[in-house]
Amino acid sequence: MKPEADEFIPTRRSLITRLKDWSDNESWQDFFDTYWKLIYSVAIKAGLNDAEAQDVVQDTVVSVAKKMREFKYDPAIGSFKGWLLQLTRWRILNQLKKRRPQGADETRSTAAIEGVADPASLAIDAQWEQAWQKNLLEVSLKRVKSQVDSKHFQIFDCYVLKEWPVGDVAKQFGVNTGQVYVIKHRLSKLLSAEMEKLESVRDCF
Repeated sequence: MKPEADEFIPTRRSLITRLKDWSDNESWQDFFDTYWKLIYSVAIKAGLNDAEAQDVVQDTVVSVAKKMREFKYDPAIGSFKGWLLQLTRWRILNQLKKRRPQGADETRSTAAIEGVADPASLAIDAQWEQAWQKNLLEVSLKRVKSQVDSKHFQIFDCYVLKEWPVGDVAKQFGVNTGQVYVIKHRLSKLLSAEMEKLESVRDCF
């Protein structure tokens, strides 16, 4: 029997707590797999190239690792989501600063960079929210896919995500429409549970 959605919330909080142990490779891999695309996509949207965005991912993960040992869960302080955004914002700014031409006037170059990418005004908040939701769905779908029969996931993908007519889905996979509806209902519940599990880290800081 699979746990109910609300049972996932302590699991995600415990993941963040387990990251205090730098030798816990499984937890760190889970963290990286969950968030690297989010960080990378926001860095690209902020104007960085692929290599710079990869560096932002690496530097942000390193920053999380360095700060995690002092981590204490306190919802009154702020959310994990906001904290991760702030770390990412600063790493993006660092990459932009590296673009300053050698020999350029220090004062003028710094002013120009800060005018474009002041971490207090860098317009990535909306991009972060959009990327967060997209990443949430992608990671949740990946986890659901690993839990269910491959044919059932294909049916769900075609009917729900690709929005094929139910009759076409049934014909394509050799099932009846009732089976399509049942699969949709079951996998939708799994997807909602996975998304809730991930979304719970908003308040985990």
